[in-house]
Amino acid sequence: MEYKDYYKILGVSKNASKDEIKRAYRKLAKKYHPDLNPGNKEAQEKFKDINEAYEVLSDDSKRSQYDAFGSAHNFTHGQNFDPSQFGFENFGKGYRYTYTTSGGEDFSDFFKMFFGGREFNLNDIFGSKMNREPRQSYESEIFITMEEGYQGTTKHISLKIGNENKYLSVKVPKGILPGKKIKIKGEKAGINGDVYLKVNFKEEENNRLEGLDIYMKKDIYPWDAIFGTKLVVEAIAGRIRVNIPENIEGGKKIRIPGKGYRDMDGNRGDLYIIVNIVNPPNLTEEQKKLYQQLKESMN
Repeated sequence: MEYKDYYKILGVSKNASKDEIKRAYRKLAKKYHPDLNPGNKEAQEKFKDINEAYEVLSDDSKRSQYDAFGSAHNFTHGQNFDPSQFGFENFGKGYRYTYTTSGGEDFSDFFKMFFGGREFNLNDIFGSKMNREPRQSYESEIFITMEEGYQGTTKHISLKIGNENKYLSVKVPKGILPGKKIKIKGEKAGINGDVYLKVNFKEEENNRLEGLDIYMKKDIYPWDAIFGTKLVVEAIAGRIRVNIPENIEGGKKIRIPGKGYRDMDGNRGDLYIIVNIVNPPNLTEEQKKLYQQLKESMN
C-alpha cells in the first residue's frame, strides 16, 4: 500500500496550525476543483487527495493518530508498505473497509485503513488471528558509502540475537539518506520479529553530504589556479566537465546545479567543487629553478 503524506499534499509543515491548513486547503481546492478542470483526470485525482488530506489534518483526533503512525516508522510520500506488518492484521485479506463523509467522498484505501469501519466477512466465521502477540523488534545499524546510498545496493550482515549469530541480506533502497531505518522481516533468517537497521554513511576524505548537496574537494596545481583549466570530475551522478576560472583562490566553491544527491522521492541537490591548491610532487631541478625565479620576482 502507498503511504500518503497529507502534509506534502497540502504543502504545509507538520506543525502547521489549523488556520494554515484551512488556507492551504481552500487555495488548492479552488485550483483543482472539477468544475474548473472539466475532463482533467489528473486534477480530479489531486482534488480527491486534497479533500482526503484536509479530512485528516483538520480533525484533531485523526491528525494525532496519523502523526503517531508516520513518526514511528519514518515513512515518506509514495513509499509502499505492508499494512499487516503494522498492526492492521487483516487488511487486504477479504475485508472491505468503508468510510463516508457528509459529502459522500470515496477516500483511498490508505485512509480507510485508519478510519474506516470494517464490514462483515466470512473470515470471521472461520477464525482469523485477531489477537496476535506483539512482535519482537531488534535494532542495529549498517554503514554504506554515499555512492551505495545513491545507487542502491544489497548488503550482507551478521546480527547477534541472544547467543546466536543471524545472517541477513539487506536491500538498501536507492536514494536513502543517513539516519533512515530499513525494516526487515526476520523470519527468513530465523529471527522471531522485525529488525530495524539505521543507515549511516561512511566518512570520505574528499566528499561530504549536507542535506542533498555534495561537497567534493578537488586538487589543482598553482598554474591551473592562475590560468584556469578544465577538469573531468567523477561524481556519483556521473562524469562532469568542470571549468576552473582564472585566478581562483583555494577554498572557493564552484556550484554545479542538480548534480548532488538524489533522494527516494527524486529530489536532487547540487554539487559543490571545493578548490584545493597543491604543489606538484617530484619537481625536477629545472622546475625548482622556475619556482625560485617566480619567488624572487614577487619580492
